[in-house]
Amino acid sequence: MKNTSTSILDSDAADFEAAYGESLINTLDLNTWSEGENLADTFGRVEREVAEAIEKEDEYRRQIRKIIFPKLATAPGAPDGAGLHKATIPELEKVQRGLLFNGAVEAADGTSVVHDTIPLTITQIGVSLVSYNGQQGTWVNKLFRRDLRSKISDPVEEVLSVLDRREKREGQGQEGNSLSELARRGIMAYAERAILKEKSQAQWRMGHGSPAPYELLTGLWSSQGDRIRLSLDLIKWYVLEHKRFVFIPSAPRKRHWLMIGNALRPLEFAIIQTLKPEIEKLIENGGYREESGVLREMKKFRDEVAPQIVVGLYRASAMSPPYLFYAHKDYAQVAARIALADSILQEHRGFPMLIDLADTVCSATFGVDSFMSSVQTAYADAGQPHRYFAERETRTK
Repeated sequence: MKNTSTSILDSDAADFEAAYGESLINTLDLNTWSEGENLADTFGRVEREVAEAIEKEDEYRRQIRKIIFPKLATAPGAPDGAGLHKATIPELEKVQRGLLFNGAVEAADGTSVVHDTIPLTITQIGVSLVSYNGQQGTWVNKLFRRDLRSKISDPVEEVLSVLDRREKREGQGQEGNSLSELARRGIMAYAERAILKEKSQAQWRMGHGSPAPYELLTGLWSSQGDRIRLSLDLIKWYVLEHKRFVFIPSAPRKRHWLMIGNALRPLEFAIIQTLKPEIEKLIENGGYREESGVLREMKKFRDEVAPQIVVGLYRASAMSPPYLFYAHKDYAQVAARIALADSILQEHRGFPMLIDLADTVCSATFGVDSFMSSVQTAYADAGQPHRYFAERETRTK
């Protein structure tokens, strides 16, 4: 019988060679590496690889426009309005005047920073809400982790308990030491969407990411019914009640969709499908427990809510990449034009400037610089300005 681990390694090596055009053994051979002072010798290959890759993508673009776009409207499960659409400059100017610039659209974005030391780990999560008419608000929460909060009567047992807890944690300053990345992103994603729901009075709500992000439907949330219902109720409000929303992710794990989006011309957008297939895959792979009722809730969400969320792509300019957007099926055409109207304000990025504005406000208010200043001051006041800081935090830049 063939050794399983050997077959996996063979498969990985074959995948590596297929993707990079050379074997892993060849890559590890230092004789194939260039010396640092001869970097100019590698520029020729960089130029050649870029040119060949772009030429191939151009060929894919032509084929997608010819074959894929005409089939979007008739694909299985395609929502109403699926297919290729073109926005016009007068339409986008009308959206800018009538919705964006008068404050009828508000956007939320968040940021999180972590400071990790032996005695204490601090996680700060901040969210900002902005619009173009000057309205804005900011909210922040700090989470403090200590390895043992309750005092044990036996000092020896207490020390051993702390040692045991710290043995299981990652190295200082590493992700596993703090609130897990998935949990931290989940809390921030929930806060962004909750603040956009509760604190905004705008007709349209613009969010960063997906309206039903992975972080809210897995991890801390998927194991307990009350947690996931909290998230599902929030998402349902957007879909079943408010309906006027558009969510745009920065870097979705949807390379195949972005490849389709790359075939779009400036000011074009395409409505691809509903969110139902994504939720179906999540249910299949998410490990939801039937006994907690979570699996039943997720199936209900898949059948009743997800089909009302459509997934689309848009492209704002010839020099910018395509982006995904999520919207309610009844307002997808307007949502796409809002995303385009805001994105053409920064032609080189082609990404909504309102989300960038929210990110700028959030970073300025709750970014790492201001956060670290307050933390360093607190440690200095406690008489230990440097003792507990990780090596990277005291390294000369």
